[in-house]
Amino acid sequence: MSHVDRLALAVETGALPLPDDGTVVVLRAAPSRFLSLMPPERLLCEQGFRPLHDALSAEDRPVLPVVERASAGLVVVNCTRSRAETLGNVARGFAMLPPGGLLALNGGKTDGVDSLARQIAKAVPQAGSYVKAHGRVAWFERPEELPPELRDWAEAACPAPTVSGHLTAPGMFSPDAPDPGSQLLAESFGPGLTGRVADLGAGWGWLADACLKACPGVSELDLYEAEYIALEAAQRNVTDPRARFHWADVTKLGKGTSPYDVVICNPPFHQGRAAEPALGIAFIAAAARILKVSGRFLMVANRQLPYEAALDAAFSRWERLHETRSFKVISATHPRRT
Repeated sequence: MSHVDRLALAVETGALPLPDDGTVVVLRAAPSRFLSLMPPERLLCEQGFRPLHDALSAEDRPVLPVVERASAGLVVVNCTRSRAETLGNVARGFAMLPPGGLLALNGGKTDGVDSLARQIAKAVPQAGSYVKAHGRVAWFERPEELPPELRDWAEAACPAPTVSGHLTAPGMFSPDAPDPGSQLLAESFGPGLTGRVADLGAGWGWLADACLKACPGVSELDLYEAEYIALEAAQRNVTDPRARFHWADVTKLGKGTSPYDVVICNPPFHQGRAAEPALGIAFIAAAARILKVSGRFLMVANRQLPYEAALDAAFSRWERLHETRSFKVISATHPRRT
């Protein structure tokens, strides 16, 4: 059973009370039975991950990539992999509520929901809890005055510069420094890399920035990123006028995309907390679809991930350019047309 079903059960059993009025704001929302229980005119979803955003939109749920402000009667915060991001969402959620409004934290044990609930309860007394499906929904009533801890959580979740000067935030991939795999891939960049380039899963923009700096022959570089806040950071980190930014589900790229001379990629390999090689495989297939017949695909991946069969299926030729104990850099050419 998923965390969103747990929310539905908490409502259906009467454990989690719903307010008589006010908007129900759901942060990091996902398609769920819980959402179908909410009156559509009172629901507002926030989801910055493009595939889930599109799935909510397809269900006619009111959804924004970022809810800047709202007057809510109930705020639901779904836990993410990042503790700092979740606490930042908790702080934002309380700011949307009037005194007496409820904030519900929802997540699985593997999300750290129990320790998060205990931490929140030290600042705002817990009003109730519902345990089900290897997780918990815990809710808290907003006090008249918000405690200072919430300001600290909000500030910790805000974008901030790294040592290298790039802007990142908790919840983004490798927010503290450039990923070692990306750094290894960047060693393959040089003046010989020219033309139109696409960066699939561009994150906060380090790889694209490195490419533009190393490759004066690049005429334009399109950054494709599914996470809205990461793309916003990339727009501030990559100031080269050749850069273009696209909030997109990379796995859906293909028809209608102008073909590229080069595609670079450090593909994601996690869905939630579990390793999911299918994501990388989908990125490889997307790269083959959007490359010119004469184009080249450059990717880096964790050494143990089984991408070789996917490369065989998508390209006629490929080779390992570099291999370390942790990573492999692959060059592929002659994309297969199906």
